[in-house]
Amino acid sequence: MTKTVRIKDIAEKAGVSIGTVDRVLHNRGEVKTDTKNKILAIANKLNYKPNVAARALKSPTIHKIAVLLPRSDDDNLFWSKHPIGIEQGKESIYPFACKLEFFYYQMHNPAHFNKKADALLKWQPGGVIMAPILKNESVELCTKLDDLQIPYAFIDTNIENTGNLTFIGEDAYQAGRVAASLIDMSVPAHKDILIVNIVKNLENIQHLNHRNQGFLSYFMDAGINTGLKISVEIPSTEPKQVKERLDKVFTSNPNIGAVFVSSSRTFVVADYLEKNERQKLFLVGYELFGKNSYFLQQRVINFLIGQRPIEQAERTFKNLFDFMAHHTIPEKKNYQPIDIINAENMDLH
Repeated sequence: MTKTVRIKDIAEKAGVSIGTVDRVLHNRGEVKTDTKNKILAIANKLNYKPNVAARALKSPTIHKIAVLLPRSDDDNLFWSKHPIGIEQGKESIYPFACKLEFFYYQMHNPAHFNKKADALLKWQPGGVIMAPILKNESVELCTKLDDLQIPYAFIDTNIENTGNLTFIGEDAYQAGRVAASLIDMSVPAHKDILIVNIVKNLENIQHLNHRNQGFLSYFMDAGINTGLKISVEIPSTEPKQVKERLDKVFTSNPNIGAVFVSSSRTFVVADYLEKNERQKLFLVGYELFGKNSYFLQQRVINFLIGQRPIEQAERTFKNLFDFMAHHTIPEKKNYQPIDIINAENMDLH
């Protein structure tokens, strides 16, 4: 498939602003002759076709897209990445017009999710991007969006049997299997493995469940590890509570050789291991950012699994916008590559 050349692409190659390229291509305003010739040469070389832009210029339509995401707190910077990608997606559709409104909910607070979902509906968007982390509440919102015939796209987490337009994110089940394989090849087969879920009400958190299922399935059909698989749920990142829960587990299970953290809060466990002189345990978790990056560099975390949240968000925005503006129907599922990151390659991500 031939890639559509955007004004943004020409601007990047010419080293000028998008506005300058727009003025040249649509003969608006004054631009220096050398700059103008350079832009036209690049547009010609890239085989730029202005027909889509021309249609946009004739259309007064402003597409309203609401974005429903978990709030990025100090201990969970992963969700600070997605708005960046969505804003990049908005910039890439120039000169089409789009109005974005972000609604942020507390990660594990169903009541707060519902409050933000109600505010979203009152805003009357033409389309919705949502991270359906809380399954039950998300399904309820999907039903309302279906009734209103508002298209919606899932990001990061997928819920089957809904009317979503598309999903872009990791295959959580396979990501769990990848994590299991890293541990399986790195620790003695007789060692026990601890699975840590830092979450309230794990049953309602779709992607973490799928990661856990994938992780355990690996040892059922491919793994060589014969040790116990011990699971603990910690409802908060508060250090005292983390220490109490993990102290109890390690005291009762001295044979643990590896730890798998199912979420991006891997640094919480890494901090505990470092402070309690358990750094020799093999630790695998998710997402390269902030404190996770620090502990990976210090080799307290051995591997992180990443899913490129900025790229994920930009693609989700583009798929939804193309459907709203051009009636282009995207694939139902678009899985992101599963990145395996350690201290040796972290600077490349």
